[in-house]
Amino acid sequence: MGIVIASLICTTLILLPSGGRGVVAKYALELKPLSKVSLSTYKTDTAETDSTPLITASGFKLDSVNPMKHRVIAISRDLKELFSFGDKVKLSNAGKFNGIWFIRDLMNKKYKNKIDILINPSDRQMSLEGVVISKI
Repeated sequence: MGIVIASLICTTLILLPSGGRGVVAKYALELKPLSKVSLSTYKTDTAETDSTPLITASGFKLDSVNPMKHRVIAISRDLKELFSFGDKVKLSNAGKFNGIWFIRDLMNKKYKNKIDILINPSDRQMSLEGVVISKI
């Protein structure tokens, strides 16, 4: 039964007027871009965060050795209208940062239309423009 329901969700049956044959067309789930943003990176360092660098604004606790394993994004406060803590998002046009990430932190109020990717202490800082962020 579960297979039938999954098939109905993932496929659409189209009946053709000529001949009465049915054609099954599969449609991939498509994500709609919510926003194009600037991307920068940050580390768990008190120079780049507040006095509790291993705890995000949402209260999420980070691994001090490998914080990037959590795939955390901090968003600028203007993006709070579109996203909430814990939201799962997909980044594209972000080079090595393409893929699935989680909103768990907030950036300083001086930033607008920007996301910050949490990286490991040994990683190199970088920034990108025109990154597409989509809510999953």
